[in-house]
Amino acid sequence: MISLNYRDSRPIYEQIKDGLRKLIVTGAIGTDEKLPSVRSLATQLSINPNTIQRAYNELEGEGYIYSVPGKGSFATGDPDADKSRQQNLMEKTRELLAELRYLGARQEELLALLEEPADERRSSHD
Repeated sequence: MISLNYRDSRPIYEQIKDGLRKLIVTGAIGTDEKLPSVRSLATQLSINPNTIQRAYNELEGEGYIYSVPGKGSFATGDPDADKSRQQNLMEKTRELLAELRYLGARQEELLALLEEPADERRSSHD
């Protein structure tokens, strides 16, 4: 499900957050599917539950998950949350494109990235 890299410069909660976000975005965790409890994921990964809770809180703040008191956390399928995420990602993409242009990337190279099949992109970055 999620693997941690202790040599990674990113904090553990960010690695968990990124791992869960990837599972949600790729459909490995479906809309309204229950995520593991904080305690069970902490046990599975052998880390402090507060670390998991922080990742869950941030994912909820970003609209990737929602929590139901007494029931747990679930992957969101809210179209409004999706719109907000889309706007956020578009802004990040603009920033990345500006940096790539600054570094000399050609427009053709950038367009080729958009035309790459999604499954090819995933396998080249995993």
